[in-house]
Amino acid sequence: MKFIIKLHPEIVIKSKSVRKRFTRLLEGNIRLVFKRNQLSVEVRHSWDKLLLLVNPSANAQIDEVIDLLKRIPGINQILEVQESEFVDLEDIYLQVKHVWQYKLAGQSFAVKVKRRGQHAFTSLDAAAYVGGRLFEHCNTGPIKLNNPQVTIDLEILEQKLVLNHQRIKCLGGMPLPSQEDVLSLMSGGFDSTVASYQLIRRGARTHFCFFKLGGREHEIGVKQVSYYLWKRFSESHKVKFVMLDFESVVNEIVNKIDNKQMGVVLKRMMVRAASLVADKLAINALVTGECIGQVASQTISNLQIIDQASDKLIIRPLVSMDKSDIIDIARHIGTEDFAKVMPEYCGIVSRKPTVKAILSNIIKEETKFDFTLIEQAVDKAEFKDIRSVVNEYAEETESVMSVSVLPQDGIVIDIRAYEEHEHMPLILTNIEVLNIPFFKLANQLSRLDRDQFYYLYCVKGVMSQLQALLLREQGYQNVRVYRP
Repeated sequence: MKFIIKLHPEIVIKSKSVRKRFTRLLEGNIRLVFKRNQLSVEVRHSWDKLLLLVNPSANAQIDEVIDLLKRIPGINQILEVQESEFVDLEDIYLQVKHVWQYKLAGQSFAVKVKRRGQHAFTSLDAAAYVGGRLFEHCNTGPIKLNNPQVTIDLEILEQKLVLNHQRIKCLGGMPLPSQEDVLSLMSGGFDSTVASYQLIRRGARTHFCFFKLGGREHEIGVKQVSYYLWKRFSESHKVKFVMLDFESVVNEIVNKIDNKQMGVVLKRMMVRAASLVADKLAINALVTGECIGQVASQTISNLQIIDQASDKLIIRPLVSMDKSDIIDIARHIGTEDFAKVMPEYCGIVSRKPTVKAILSNIIKEETKFDFTLIEQAVDKAEFKDIRSVVNEYAEETESVMSVSVLPQDGIVIDIRAYEEHEHMPLILTNIEVLNIPFFKLANQLSRLDRDQFYYLYCVKGVMSQLQALLLREQGYQNVRVYRP
């Protein structure tokens, strides 16, 4: 099997030298991704495209090949093609019919032909002949040259027919690392995950910085979604996951800073700390998921004051997006389920937060703050290869037992969000089911009998494993994961 890999349009229109550099980067990334996933392919370079040949040993894994190609930044679309010999136009028609006849039923269509070599017919002759025969014998809709429902692309190269089986839309964007590295401030919610994805797609190797404000559930959740983003969209390159313990900083702010100014001051402290982390990684830009007007600290006035806490470029790819659009992207890239159940631990809640902070007032408040706490947090920060995060998670959860059959006296705790309960309720005969969402479980431990056996349930079983681990740390030893 063979795939033609079409470059993102912005790459194609660049100068010859830049296009060559970007194409070489993409070629190398494809090789790395397939090598890490142990799939045998060959990549060949062409002027405005790449060719990927799937070795016979991987023919049974074509779906996995397509999935990998769809999420590599820099690829706009892929064409699955086959090459064969042909005798004449009738032979070309028969080969096209064999592949396309079942996809054309009732559909308007067009045939487009590219031809190179000496033939007794032109490209238009070939397109007209094949299209006419398909219309006559395949129960199609009308031939429609403008905006057809189906387009059949053929290439006739000397005596070879290159026939496209399907055209598949891919991630697009720029290949990694065609741009400089960035450091993304990760909370694990909708905004920070989508912002990180946007920078990865743009060709920036994106490292993750997490501020631990309290709550082991939040820490594990952010590690999990950060690893997911790396593995799915940027596994061709190593990145860092950096965790800073910020509890002492939060306590300092709560005890010393005016209540109205606390939100802006906390963001400035995060930016300062992230800037020091970025210095250690030789990074010049920070990424945040902030959006104008979403919360009090994200007004234009407050964002401008937050920016002055650092000399780094602060990139906000979501700055003017609607929340619904951000959620749509999260759903598309697969982070919605993570974000919906991600617990938030802030520790700072202003009663009447300022929406138009004044820099002089913020600076005055910050004179009360012990800035050595920022330096200590950075000095003690954990810098990890993102690949080690999942290994750490696997080691922590490997001792959690999973069952597929429940005892009659067992109690199932469905930890999915309420919307998931309503959309797909878990109904079990003669088994009690408690609906306690992931993010509320820690606050409802007093309801649970330590001697009772509990079986945690979620669709994929991943969050159940993590919650079972956390419950065991709280003294609930009779906890299992239910995987029907």
